[in-house]
Amino acid sequence: MFELSTEASRLIGILLLALVTVESGGWYLTRLIRGKLPATDFQRAFARAGHGHAGMFLTLGIVAAVLTDATDLDGAAAWVARSGVAVAAILMPAGFFFSSLGAGRTRPNALIVLVWIGAAVLAAGLVTLGVGLLTV
Repeated sequence: MFELSTEASRLIGILLLALVTVESGGWYLTRLIRGKLPATDFQRAFARAGHGHAGMFLTLGIVAAVLTDATDLDGAAAWVARSGVAVAAILMPAGFFFSSLGAGRTRPNALIVLVWIGAAVLAAGLVTLGVGLLTV
């Protein structure tokens, strides 16, 4: 029987609980899309992008945590492989949400940089995990 590491079990537990916040965010998104809340087309598009990225990356983060336990990675490399996707699941949606805040906004503010930082962290995690799996 395959047994998860303590690190993977803890991270997966956190990610599962975080998915509940994405679920409740869906209620907000449906109100926004139906016009129940004031928003520009840009803000609605970025709300959709943030919500979609959050749910997808949290789910992929669970997979990455399990797969990291199937590698020989340890130390910092294991942390990057196990946590990179989960960190991206925070940074990228935050970039979409926070860069679109403000009444009548039609373009992202400077916080859009969080999307690109999240993309870099995501790439580091996926590359580290991929190499770890290929070298087992």
